[in-house]
Amino acid sequence: MLRQDLRRLTVTTAGEGFTDLTVSLQGEVTASGLQRGLLQLVVLHTSCSLTINENADPRVLQDLTAYLRALVPQGGLSQPYAHDDEGPDDMPAHIRTALTTTSLGLSFDQGRLVLGTWQAVYLWEHRARGQRRQLSLHLLGA
Repeated sequence: MLRQDLRRLTVTTAGEGFTDLTVSLQGEVTASGLQRGLLQLVVLHTSCSLTINENADPRVLQDLTAYLRALVPQGGLSQPYAHDDEGPDDMPAHIRTALTTTSLGLSFDQGRLVLGTWQAVYLWEHRARGQRRQLSLHLLGA
């Protein structure tokens, strides 16, 4: 029988960088009691994003951060950003989010997330200071 479960997950970040969500997401799948299905994950903010990426070598995450900082510099490209209501890191965070993604679909089977050996699910914080982030988790399965 097909069932649905809608949950919220709150994550506190340490500032710009990656927060591994994999264990927390697995806990939510387990708590749902569902064995096989899909988890639709949405971060409910416009200055952070989600990614599935390398979990074995931290240099991968360092390189991703360096690349995105170079692509979207703090002070703007040819002129300063017009939007700076929440500080100089606000508009770069919005652009970085627009270039990445705020939702992911994940399969689970036998009550376990289906991820590759070297994969983890991360919340990618684009703001300089730590933030409290809300995520919506929609589980659909049996």
